[in-house]
Amino acid sequence: MHMTQAPARPKAARRRHDREIVMLAVPAFGALVAEPLFVMADSAIVGHLGTPQLAGLGVASALLVTSVSIFVFLAYATTAAVARRVGAGDLPAAIRQGMDGIWLALLLGAAVMALVLPTAPALVDLFGASETAAPYAVTYLRISSLGIPAMLIVLAATGVLRGLQNTRTPLYVAVAGFVANGILNVVLVYGAGLGIAGSAWGTVIAQCGMAAVYLAVVLRGARKHEASLRPDAAGIRASAQAGAPLLVRTLSLRAILMIATAVAARLGDSDIAAHQIILSLWSLLAFALDAIAIAGQAIIGRYLGAGDAQGARDACRRMVEWGMAVGVVLGVLVVLARPVFLPLFTSDSAVKEAALPALIIVALSQPICGIVFVLDGVLMGAGDGPYLAWAMLVTLAVFTPAALLVPVLGGGLTALWATMTLMMAVRMLTLWLRSRSGRWVVTGAAR
Repeated sequence: MHMTQAPARPKAARRRHDREIVMLAVPAFGALVAEPLFVMADSAIVGHLGTPQLAGLGVASALLVTSVSIFVFLAYATTAAVARRVGAGDLPAAIRQGMDGIWLALLLGAAVMALVLPTAPALVDLFGASETAAPYAVTYLRISSLGIPAMLIVLAATGVLRGLQNTRTPLYVAVAGFVANGILNVVLVYGAGLGIAGSAWGTVIAQCGMAAVYLAVVLRGARKHEASLRPDAAGIRASAQAGAPLLVRTLSLRAILMIATAVAARLGDSDIAAHQIILSLWSLLAFALDAIAIAGQAIIGRYLGAGDAQGARDACRRMVEWGMAVGVVLGVLVVLARPVFLPLFTSDSAVKEAALPALIIVALSQPICGIVFVLDGVLMGAGDGPYLAWAMLVTLAVFTPAALLVPVLGGGLTALWATMTLMMAVRMLTLWLRSRSGRWVVTGAAR
């Protein structure tokens, strides 16, 4: 019986998509992993100064990371806008668009710095730092807040390069920044005897160095393509408008994670300890999936900018397949690594007992997470921010009562992580419906 072969063209297209995804996603993953290593390096160095200093760093770094991470839309919105213009073949306009995002980052960074500097003691107090830890937290927060404008410029400039289909430079800069941060911390904390203040200054210098490298790369591109570097009020306003829905999305997701932690705290000490371990693993798994989402933002934006609606749909379909496959692999790895993973964090049998069944839930949810992250990236690349904001608000509305019912109904940590899986399932449904509708497929240099 003769069987007809599948046409070569779809296979060739799949291979092309696979190549693009790998080329963009692998360096993006490296850069994403390098970011939390900053905090880990600081913790390792400051930890040897004493427990109050480490506790102070914990509070201050949590405040700092929160104040910067809510502006991650600077990277997402800039990636999509720049990629569209790259697809349209207008590189000068792409770089001008990127500069608008960088100017917006500088303005927002200056505003946040001006807010944090005088309110540092009140913010530290709000986070419940102990009397011994509070002075160290205030010192670290005040000094490190001077680096917030640089941190936001790094976010926006990363978005510019991703939009230009370049994820390798952000990887190199992130690795160099991590190494510089570690060396500066050791020299300033111990060599210069500055203590926790030295750690903060090391971080500020490293972040400013990273921002300077990014700006040099963007300026070189601007000179090459004769793009204007001046601040453009209309362009900055357009960048802010594109980013506002993504800010709503990010804040809604932060609220979900805060509610989950608050509920875990009400379940008891063993449960909150197990929750923190699982949340750290969940965040690490998210980096792998987010790398594919970043590739999605860049690739989809470029296809739509080039007016290739079918190419965008095909790329979306292939990336969803990638997200599912990576999710399955990660889920299997979680199950296999459970006996090794938990002892790294705790020797308490009660904490292990609480974590084990919840980890199974996390493992089973990874294919769902894979689809969610990819479709999130696709819709961001399409500039579909308003829908993403609405979808996340719906998800928050479903998750909140479900999570708050867990302790009321006598559920434990496994039940709480079941509600986290419900949250991801709701996100998957809203994003899948949008991707099926095709309303995100808007071609042209601007949405």
